[in-house]
Amino acid sequence: MDPLDFLIDHAPFCHLGQDGRVSLGDHLEITWARKGERLLVRGDDNRHLYIVRKGSVRLALDGQQLDEVGPGEVFGLGAVSAEPARLDADASTDCLLYRVAGDHVRDLFADEPRFATFFLHQLSERLRLLTDGGPTALTGSLSIPVAELCGRAPVTLTVDATVGDAARLMSAERVSSVLIVDAEHDDNENESSVPIGIVTDRDLRTRVLAHDRGSDTPIRDVMSAPLTTVEAHVTGAEAVLTLLRHGVHHLPIERDGTLIGVVTHSDLLRHHQTGPGALYKKIDKATDTRDLASYADDIAAMIDGLYRGRLPATDIGRVVAALGDALAVHLLRAAEDDLGEPPCPYAWIVFGSEGRQEQSLLTDQDNALVFADDTADAAVYFGRLSARLIDDLATVGFPLCAGGFMATHWHKPLATWQRLFRAWIEEPEPEALIEAANFFDFRVVHGGLDLTSLDAIIHKGGKNRLFLGQFAKASMDMRPPLGILQRIRRSAHGVDLKAGAIMPVVGLARLLALEAGERHGSTLRRLHAAERAGTLSSNGAELLTEAFRYVFDLRLRHQLDGRRAGEGTSNHVHLDALTPVERRHLKDAFVAIADLQKATAERLGVPLLG
Repeated sequence: MDPLDFLIDHAPFCHLGQDGRVSLGDHLEITWARKGERLLVRGDDNRHLYIVRKGSVRLALDGQQLDEVGPGEVFGLGAVSAEPARLDADASTDCLLYRVAGDHVRDLFADEPRFATFFLHQLSERLRLLTDGGPTALTGSLSIPVAELCGRAPVTLTVDATVGDAARLMSAERVSSVLIVDAEHDDNENESSVPIGIVTDRDLRTRVLAHDRGSDTPIRDVMSAPLTTVEAHVTGAEAVLTLLRHGVHHLPIERDGTLIGVVTHSDLLRHHQTGPGALYKKIDKATDTRDLASYADDIAAMIDGLYRGRLPATDIGRVVAALGDALAVHLLRAAEDDLGEPPCPYAWIVFGSEGRQEQSLLTDQDNALVFADDTADAAVYFGRLSARLIDDLATVGFPLCAGGFMATHWHKPLATWQRLFRAWIEEPEPEALIEAANFFDFRVVHGGLDLTSLDAIIHKGGKNRLFLGQFAKASMDMRPPLGILQRIRRSAHGVDLKAGAIMPVVGLARLLALEAGERHGSTLRRLHAAERAGTLSSNGAELLTEAFRYVFDLRLRHQLDGRRAGEGTSNHVHLDALTPVERRHLKDAFVAIADLQKATAERLGVPLLG
């Protein structure tokens, strides 16, 4: 078969018009490779896009195989954007290959839009590799499956045992916890039985010795139940989030419904003296806000350590938010002790980046309070509680919100919140939609008040086409800074990554997930929800996901660099500080976001709203 006839049977060359095919044929080269021959070396210049005609080629990073491409498939995509090779490429078998200069491929883009689109769709993979630095297994306990941190099978006791039995068993086995199982299970069945609780050395100190209980105290009286567990496949980072979220120090690990071991915060964080566990312990032991005066610096040091350990920036944001939750709960409980028992149930909520669990270095406060009873006593009490919390959070390093989105202003009865939410949806005025966008990210941090009624109102808004159109219009006020010929616009401060990329993706994800009937979760989870529901295409979800991860990572890296240099932190980055490859990917991310904003706006009829 003629080489050109072969190529036009495969993507992306099947999208070329007649003139493009002739031009491609004029520039096509034929080459061969023996089995084992190195075709591309990661980091070296790569000037050609390759297409496999016969045989197969292995693509690898740091010796780890990522893919194997066969007849009709392409590799060496970096040549099209003038990037060094990002992967090693070796012939797995004897190969017949076609290749074409990357410069010529780019020359075809202007007159061949469908052909060009193929390479734009490869953006998500390029961004993922650039953000992750490749999928090589990370070192450190936060990046590996938590099952790998289990040193031994769990130690168990029956529920009819005493605390003396537990203490003797823990000492003999040299463990800091025992799982409690039903008395009907004998020792041979313990591994397959379902534990009903756990007792730790901390429990023996705080629930037995501190209360002068004897060694004959029934174990059932001091055990913690029900158990908080995680699956064996989750990463150490996920396990840390579970520890922080539930305020526990021991975490049983399950595989296929069977407990296989227990990990502690020390197992997870033994190499992170400035890590989440150490900071959580500091919060837990604080008796006054003065004990937490260094919280902002502690958080920054923790983030720096996690980032150097190559934990993804989006996962770091979740850890920071989990610690922020623990801090707020600690401060709220202390305030309740001083102010007295609340007169009615309430909920302390957060929104913005903390509501989405996407914090990096400490940002402005975004919080509010909802209380059950619309009474004068409740208004006074929760006004005092809100003022106390805002002041305490400011003391430990959380700046006040310049826009006033804090509980000092936003503490209201549930009935008032319900009216506000309905008004935002039924009367979608521009200023109201700004408030709606903030509060639709709300997440309950503390308190027993049920807010499902607010969720129901928001869910109903997702079915209101007029509201969705107006909400889409408001959500796209922030756009990527692209000018003529899609050049990146910059100011004296550089390029604002938050306004130009992060918030546009946040807005799209919030909108499309709401249309899909979902409200909760991070930006990435909302994008996945929208993809599952069909309000966002798979290609669109992939592009926005990787663009968000790339820019989120880029911003955090430059914020940490600025802090180390004593220059403070900013959402801006100077293009001159980026490598050519980084500038190229940033532009690609901006273009992808802008294209998806335009497509979404047209689908929801935004141009017709004026």
